[in-house]
Amino acid sequence: MTYYIIIRGPLGIGKSTIAKKLAEEIGAKYVAIDRIVDDPKLITREKEEGYISQKNFIKSNGIAVQGVLKYLKQGKPIIFDGNFYWKSQIDDLIKRLKKYKEHVFTLRAPLEVCIERDSKRNKTYGKEAAKAVYKKSTSFNYGTIIDTEDKTIEEAIQEIKEKLK
Repeated sequence: MTYYIIIRGPLGIGKSTIAKKLAEEIGAKYVAIDRIVDDPKLITREKEEGYISQKNFIKSNGIAVQGVLKYLKQGKPIIFDGNFYWKSQIDDLIKRLKKYKEHVFTLRAPLEVCIERDSKRNKTYGKEAAKAVYKKSTSFNYGTIIDTEDKTIEEAIQEIKEKLK
């Protein structure tokens, strides 16, 4: 059965690095949801409770799904990478792709680890953004929790692959 994976968590947790490497290893199509929602040509930025609105993320889901259906129909897995800090966004994506099996992985590490990792990127989001996204994205658990604090990227990927079996 064709499936897709959602890899979610706060800024600096390692989502993109893990998702891209995992996609290479399993032959999946990689989709960066946060890149869609950040594109002003695709999404008009609206705020809700001080965060990007649920409406914006749900619209980005629609754009992403249109782009991946052909891959799913061909039996190719998809990996969605994003903060997914609104539960409604995850529920919406699962509803849109209800005929395919989903696997949701929430990456966890302490805030200080995320801030430190973010500070080492080429394009850092900054301490305050990291704190805000951390607070929102860790406000609920969804799917399988993967603790990345003391794991290498390879160990985290291996843990995810084991859970996919």
